[in-house]
Amino acid sequence: MPITDERQIADYYRALVARAADHVGIFYVGVKTTGVFCIATCRARKPKPENVVFYTGFKEAIDAGFRPCKVCRPTENAHAAPPDIAEAITWVRQHPKERLTDGELRARGVSPERIRRWFQQHYGMSFQAFQRAFRINTALEELKGGRRATDTALDSGYDSLSGFGYTYKKLTGSSPTTQGQVLLIHRFTTPLGPMFVCASERGVCLLEFVDRRMLETEFRDLQRLLRAPILAGENAHTRQAEHEMAEYFAGTRQQFTVALDLPGSPFQQSVWQALQAIPYGGTACYADQAQRLGNPQAVRAVASANGANRVSIIVPCHRVLGKDGSLTGYGGGLARKQWLLDHELHHTPKDRVA
Repeated sequence: MPITDERQIADYYRALVARAADHVGIFYVGVKTTGVFCIATCRARKPKPENVVFYTGFKEAIDAGFRPCKVCRPTENAHAAPPDIAEAITWVRQHPKERLTDGELRARGVSPERIRRWFQQHYGMSFQAFQRAFRINTALEELKGGRRATDTALDSGYDSLSGFGYTYKKLTGSSPTTQGQVLLIHRFTTPLGPMFVCASERGVCLLEFVDRRMLETEFRDLQRLLRAPILAGENAHTRQAEHEMAEYFAGTRQQFTVALDLPGSPFQQSVWQALQAIPYGGTACYADQAQRLGNPQAVRAVASANGANRVSIIVPCHRVLGKDGSLTGYGGGLARKQWLLDHELHHTPKDRVA
């Protein structure tokens, strides 16, 4: 919904003129004269007060008909970590066995309270929990490589094996001597907003926009089906997925090669495979998919399995339309679905367009 409080509008307009970095992601401003929407730090010429509309979310600006500004790229940069927080995150990833304390954060010019609020808002966990997850993930890899639990514990900053074992079991559900599988989740930005990618040792098992309504349910289902907890971290599959997604949004990739790990019933598996058979730039309806599966009467079952897909874009459920060609439900929102279809059509060779 657009912001209507006059005092808040005045405050936000002052922040827009001042390019206030602390307002990045707080509001999105639609410019009536150009049809674009921006974040607070946009370098473009500032519009007059009567020509702007403020929104609390970029999705609302898109739904209102505004398109992302090419100067400030609001859907990418609004949810990227501010420079000081990004520096702290980079340090954790480069030093996964160490712990960055509140005192050390202050020495680096970062407010522990500020980074705590940012992590709760964008990751749903504290910064210290984020660090613990990285330490445990690194320890898990070392244990699988044959290293002794005691050596791993001491090298990971724990004073005792018991303390390490308690934290390890709390996060992974198993003891260091009986390592189980974990699912690693990583957050990255795209032109349509930030996404979560989650992967097992076998491949990507989830790829969703972070504002997906059913996300918490999908997390619980994945942990139950794969019998593994979800930890913050990265592996080869999450990194490859992020790389291939960047190429997709740049219009240079039409097929994905990253490995997938998609737990589901045999019927769901067949529906998801059929989705991947819909060509880039093409569309299908549920009836087409049911026909392709050799079961023309299973239209509703196909639609249900399509909605249960947890790996968006790579398993392209956005390419399924209503029988009359209308947009149907999409977990990421109909505006994103239309954007993805337009994006693919724009990058499809003209001789392949029907």
